[in-house]
Parts: sequence; structure tokens; C-alpha cells
Amino acid sequence: MANETETGAPVDEDALAAEWAAMAGGDEAETGAADGADGVPDDELDDAALASQSGRALSQDEIDSLLGFDSVDSGGGTQTGIRSIINSSLVSYGRLPMLEIVFDRLVRLLSTSMRNFTSDNVEVTLDNITSIRFGEYLNSIPLPAILTVFRAVEWDNFGLLTVESNLIYSIVDVLLGGRKGTTAMRIEGRPYTTIERNLVERMVQVVLKDMKTAFEPLTPVDFTFDRLEVNPRFATIARDANAAILVRLRVDMEDRGGRMELVLPYATIEPVRELLLQMFMGEKFGRDTIWESHLASELWATEVQIDAVLDEQIMNLGDVMHLQVGQTIMLNCAPDSPIELKCGGMPMLRGRMGRVGNMVAVKVEQSLMKTGKQSGGKA
Repeated sequence: MANETETGAPVDEDALAAEWAAMAGGDEAETGAADGADGVPDDELDDAALASQSGRALSQDEIDSLLGFDSVDSGGGTQTGIRSIINSSLVSYGRLPMLEIVFDRLVRLLSTSMRNFTSDNVEVTLDNITSIRFGEYLNSIPLPAILTVFRAVEWDNFGLLTVESNLIYSIVDVLLGGRKGTTAMRIEGRPYTTIERNLVERMVQVVLKDMKTAFEPLTPVDFTFDRLEVNPRFATIARDANAAILVRLRVDMEDRGGRMELVLPYATIEPVRELLLQMFMGEKFGRDTIWESHLASELWATEVQIDAVLDEQIMNLGDVMHLQVGQTIMLNCAPDSPIELKCGGMPMLRGRMGRVGNMVAVKVEQSLMKTGKQSGGKA
């Protein structure tokens, strides 16, 4: 179909429509090239504008990308803003100040024990103490490694001790007589042998014994060996979302060494959480053993006054006020009557009155400690 222009020349409408479509496509290409040159992606903004006009709700990925909530987690991947908020609610170990004192004590004990165990110059240092999700820690373990599951008997829960391959081969090399000054050979692609596993288990027993000694001033607890694992999924002792305390220890043996990591879920240390909240040993309720023993010894050496009560009489206040010197008060007490011994007004003992030489004495026959409150009400 054709029309005529102002000049009277016929115009082909189909050709004109095709020309306009080509011009529109060229404009879109130029706009996209300009956007690419500026480095500003407009896809998200266009999606958000279209969603706002059409009434469609934005997805979580679109919200995170618009607000910039994408972040990198400990495993090297990205986590959304909601996940970042959840992870930020971890309880910091700084709220349990006694833990740092316990692990400092563990480092000192372990340095001596490892020197005796390896007969070599061993230096143990504490790298850091952090809070982490248990699942994130399992995903971040560098393999190959040996994971030791141990049990805290009194707390009725488990813990995890991870020994890295560098430390495993260094311990094996030292215990089997390797030369000094040579780096321990690391053989990849094979499972750990029975000898290597047994030597690592002996080292773990040393660490668990020192952990028991480190916690002993705070609370008695026994850490017992449970099993060895090489697959992190077989060493799952808590849910992935549970929070845990991660303690990184560095073991150096001159030119050899490695790292071992101790993981204690918060559920494991929950029974002693009140003790771990202390700023120093013995803060709560005066729990200082030295002070307690000193106070007990002084109490046992304290002198107290004991009163032997022959009889008690009930009298009017007026009669008591009119008592004169020389008057006699009759007591209902015979030579064989029981005598109560009181301390501070509280009945303590009961006995019989007698004489020893020129001294009046009381022979104790019964203790009134349990019935002191009932006897104390007698006038």
C-alpha cells in the first residue's frame, strides 16, 4: 500500500516501516555500547524498574545485588546478605575471658610435654582463638589431615582435634629418627599407614592429658580419645549451623613443624559457661582454694564460749526488777538432771553434771546440732 507525500511522490509504507525498525535497532546497539563503555550494568536497574512498574516482587538475589550484600566467606565462596547477618550473630570468645587463660596454660604445659614426647626442641605457640560455624570449619580443613574426635566425660559431649599433614609427617620423622636439618617428605595420594596413625594417636593422648590439666583449676574434666578420622564428614560432632570455639596451635621443631586446631562446640562448654564468664580465677562466690583453706583453718582455731544451762525460769518483769542482793531463786534441777550446753544461745550438746576434783564438770551424752532449732524455742 502506498501513500503520497506533500510533494506528490508515492511512498511505500512497508519500506518505511522496515527503515524505522532498522534505525531503532541501531539506537539500541549504540545505547548498549555506551553502557558497556561506562562500565555500569543496567540489567539490575532495568529489572527493578520493570518490577516496580508491573508490581512483581524482587527475588532475594536481585535484592542482594542491588544492596551490595554479596560478601566472601571463609571458604572462598560468596554468601548473601541474609547469611552475613546470621553469621554476625556468633558469640565472641571474648565473652568467655577464662578460656584464654585456660589455653595459655595449655600452651605452657604442651611445650614441656611435647619436648619430653619427641626428645627434641619443640616450641608451641597459640596463633588465635576465634568463633566459627562448625560447618564452615569442616569445609575449610586442608586435606589430607587426621581428625581426632575426643569426649569430655563430665560435660557429656565431644570435641575435635585436627592435625595437619605437615605436623603429621614431622612427628613421624622425629619419632622414627629422621635427621635434623632435612624437611619431612610429604607423600600425596596415599592413605596414612598404621604406624603413622598410631604415632599421631600417641601425640593426641599427650595433648588431651595436658588439656585436662589446663582445665583442672577451673573444673575437673576428663578428655578421652574416641576415634581417628581422615574424612571430615565422618568427624561431624555438631550441626553445621552450630557455633564453636576454634583454637589454632603452632608446633615448631627447629626446621620442621605444623599446625593443629582444637574445636570445642558451644554446646560442649555450656555446662561450665558460668565459670568461663569469670574475669579471673575465683571471682564467683569466693571460689579461691587458698582463701578457703586458710579460712577453714582459722575457723577451727577460733575460741568460743560455751554456757552450761542448769534450768530456765519464767518470771514477771516486775519481779525481776525488784530482785535484791541476797535473794534466792529456786531452780528445778536435781543432781541427775540433764544439762544443756549452748553457744551463742543455740543448744549444741546435752549431758550430766558432775565433779572432777575441785571442778564442776558436765559429761556430754547427746548432740543437739540437728534438733537445735526445735530446742531453741523453749523458754
